[in-house]
Amino acid sequence: MLTPDWTKEFPGMISVCDEHGKILALNDREADFFQEQGGRSLIGTSLYQCHKPASNQMIKEMMKDRKTRVYIAEEHGQRELVIQSPWYQNGQFAGLVEISVMLEADIAVIKRD
Repeated sequence: MLTPDWTKEFPGMISVCDEHGKILALNDREADFFQEQGGRSLIGTSLYQCHKPASNQMIKEMMKDRKTRVYIAEEHGQRELVIQSPWYQNGQFAGLVEISVMLEADIAVIKRD
């Protein structure tokens, strides 16, 4: 059965790295966003080269702790939801996935309980 690559045209940015920080995949939106830094040619390079020391330290801690981190980033009046999470292959830690989605000005909170 053919599985569609749902990440390719996903409206948010998606990146995947291995357990050493090597970039394995970027979806279209992420590659476009980082076009000036190389876009798809960043695949195979270290994500540590793309970040400042403080960010690199956080990445190393996420690699060690293997915990999901979720936050809202704001820049130039735009807000985005950022999810950084470990991913696994055959039950073994394989690296990190980052998904960033732009948020509307007013976000509804839907209580389900």
